[in-house]
Amino acid sequence: MTDSDTPRTPPLLLPDAIHRAVKPGTALLRLETTRSREGLLDGAWWPRTRDIETELPALISALTEYLGPITRVGVDASAWNVLPTRLVIDDRIVHLDSDPVGDDTVLITRGHNDHFALLVVPPDTTADAAREAMARAVRADNITRAAQILIATTPDATDASPGPAATSG
Repeated sequence: MTDSDTPRTPPLLLPDAIHRAVKPGTALLRLETTRSREGLLDGAWWPRTRDIETELPALISALTEYLGPITRVGVDASAWNVLPTRLVIDDRIVHLDSDPVGDDTVLITRGHNDHFALLVVPPDTTADAAREAMARAVRADNITRAAQILIATTPDATDASPGPAATSG
């Protein structure tokens, strides 16, 4: 059997019920399940709003459970309504840095120099596009940058517009 004859299994996607049930302040997060950290991204996060004070605590709480204490978070200030310099989350101070990383990535720092890069799926993304983007981001062999993943998984608005054949003259 050649490679082209081998059936391809689509990436495992989160069920629709999870996406419908997620409310602001709930972390919808996927992490790589490998320790190699060879891909460009370590995981993906889909916040439900642009209010970082509402969204970040659940993300940090979830990450702390797996990674240990989080000390810093780097985000693009233009992607959020307001960006404080620090938040108290689970009785710990987490410093927020405005980094020009782009609104499609958040950098999580554990300890002094251990960084984790997460794709940030925009809050207004459809559930299907978010699932696909998150699945691509957490692949161990992913070498695609966050911005390209979002572009590739977001439906083109022009696809919904009628073509020339649909207009009457």
